[in-house]
Amino acid sequence: MRVVVCTIVHHPADARIYHRQIRALLDAGHAVDYLAPVNSTDFLSERPTPALRITSIPRASGRRRLGALLAARRQLTVHAADADLVLLHDPELLLALPRIRRPATVWDVHEDTAAALSTKAWLPRALRPPTAMAVHAAERIAERRMHLILAEHGYVSRFRQPHPVVPNTTYVPEVPAPPGADRRVVYVGHLSPDRGVAELAEVAALLGPHGISVHLIGPADARARALIEACGPALRWHGFVPNDEAMRLLDGALAGLSLLRDEPNFRHSLPTKVVEYMAHGVPVVTTPLPAAADLAQRHDCGFVVPFRDPHAAAAAVLRLDADPALRLAMGQRGHAAARESLGWPADAKDFVAQLQAWAQCG
Repeated sequence: MRVVVCTIVHHPADARIYHRQIRALLDAGHAVDYLAPVNSTDFLSERPTPALRITSIPRASGRRRLGALLAARRQLTVHAADADLVLLHDPELLLALPRIRRPATVWDVHEDTAAALSTKAWLPRALRPPTAMAVHAAERIAERRMHLILAEHGYVSRFRQPHPVVPNTTYVPEVPAPPGADRRVVYVGHLSPDRGVAELAEVAALLGPHGISVHLIGPADARARALIEACGPALRWHGFVPNDEAMRLLDGALAGLSLLRDEPNFRHSLPTKVVEYMAHGVPVVTTPLPAAADLAQRHDCGFVVPFRDPHAAAAAVLRLDADPALRLAMGQRGHAAARESLGWPADAKDFVAQLQAWAQCG
């Protein structure tokens, strides 16, 4: 099976797209044409081969999207001609599908797109309600014209028809490093105001005098970057790091932070970072978003702190720092839970099998 995978919004080394789904397809013996905003393949763990062909297309950013959409349509027209299936990762790409007869087409729904509009600074507030209505209409049309997979069980109710869920699970190491050896706290993921970057900066300021550093691993938008750059040495920003390398930086951390705010787009989602912290035996400190709080409390693998309360988050970290037995026990419980039900390899098999079934049906 040859699969065309396309994104114009996500980083080409996005963990869900590249490190999990594309790797699962290649491991199963399939071929992938990857269309993405690739500037260099240095960060990709797989070099272009006959099984993995990489084509660079422009990135869609802010209001500058038309050029990327047109380029994506041109490349999709070329690559879909000899493909068995097309896998799209951005709602924008619904507008870029080639008009020619195409193979089975799948949209991977990563987020609640309409709810996420409230956090898009580039979209004027007056345009957000009509744009959300247009998104809902596009979702209705899409589920009639193509296959959908959903990243969260919480997205099921948005659609009229049933669609398979491919959750954001992760690779779980057999034996994680014990947490807290180097008194380092970690955040993994995109950085923006709605994801709590101001709270992360304040936590760093509170923990610095105690000799505890905060490491941020992930790309930052302009507003987040301004806050980060104003912080002192207690806050270290690594920028974008490929997922496998980011997980190595996570190993042995004192705690993993997830201080996302109470935004509509987050209420029905499980932050992947929480799953990754658990998988690597790192205690979780999370705000009370339902899915994240449920994992932390049900498995007793971390602390739930109020929204926009960096003092509570810092206090949780200091408690872990002062009690090695507590942080080790929490890390072990989180790792055990991840091994039992949050490992990607089992979901990878279901993901590949579903794409194979759709490709065979045409």
